[in-house]
Amino acid sequence: MGFMAAFLYSQLFVTPKYPTASFANQTIVITGSNTGLGLEAARHFARLNAKKIIIAVRNVAAGEKAKELIETSSGRANICEVWELDLASYASIKAFAQRASTELPRIDVLLENAGIATHNYDTAEGHERTITINVIGTFLLGLLLLPKLKESATQTSPMKPRWCIVTSEVHVPAEFPEWKSPNTFEKLGDTKTLNKKERFEVSKLLEILVVREIAPKLADSGVILNLINPGFCQSGLMREFHWLVLVIKTMLTHIMVRTTEVGSRTLVAAAAEGDESHGTYMVDGKVSNRHLSAFVKSEDGKIAGKKVWEELKAILENIVPGVSGKL
Repeated sequence: MGFMAAFLYSQLFVTPKYPTASFANQTIVITGSNTGLGLEAARHFARLNAKKIIIAVRNVAAGEKAKELIETSSGRANICEVWELDLASYASIKAFAQRASTELPRIDVLLENAGIATHNYDTAEGHERTITINVIGTFLLGLLLLPKLKESATQTSPMKPRWCIVTSEVHVPAEFPEWKSPNTFEKLGDTKTLNKKERFEVSKLLEILVVREIAPKLADSGVILNLINPGFCQSGLMREFHWLVLVIKTMLTHIMVRTTEVGSRTLVAAAAEGDESHGTYMVDGKVSNRHLSAFVKSEDGKIAGKKVWEELKAILENIVPGVSGKL
């Protein structure tokens, strides 16, 4: 089944299962959880008896409103904490990770949901902003929290800690000629060749390539790492797009777009998965590596993955020396 056929089938005929797995006594960290999929996933975790939910957001005031909504809808007071986190700032990421490592007795689920999709060009920390947030910041946070996840794996718990990254099916048609450049990340920020309309798609492809590189290194760590494709959902992800794109999206909403709640079920499903999901790509709440792009599974994809990881590792080491050694 081709990409478009698989996408349409999933959107029109598949409804991810309503989450029922218990998260009792578990601590959940969710980035980008004041709105959209992250917020709805947090509401599910609260309903499913999570002990503590860390709402990791850039806008603390919006996070406080989300906390009130989550606790009111679940009927469970004082289970959420709002912590500031800006994935466009390495200092913010380091401060958040330090706080989590110090203040949290354990982390059972790190759900990296935050990300941006924009057609505007801007930079953050010396790289194109989409790449900084969706790729560099995402993996910097994950690696900084990995020791706490590993530590949690040694404690008594019915499940291993899970590190879940929200990606997308749009990685499939993404064009990524930059992998052949001497410096891929530098080329991704080159304004002369930058394809702004594909930057989100490429960032999601990079996430997948990197996870496929580092997952084998975590095989004996006691930590499960997986990727989530929630499908095309109602969310604020495209808020920076041109108004015409938003109009088209609104029209499509009435035809095939999943509600935010339904899309969030896939996030909770990944957080409930065991060893069978390690290093895999999940679609509709189920392991489905067959839906990965032909490029990802090709020999060129393997070469690109190794190259991207080596370059990303060098960037991360420059930010926090020794961080890649946490693998």
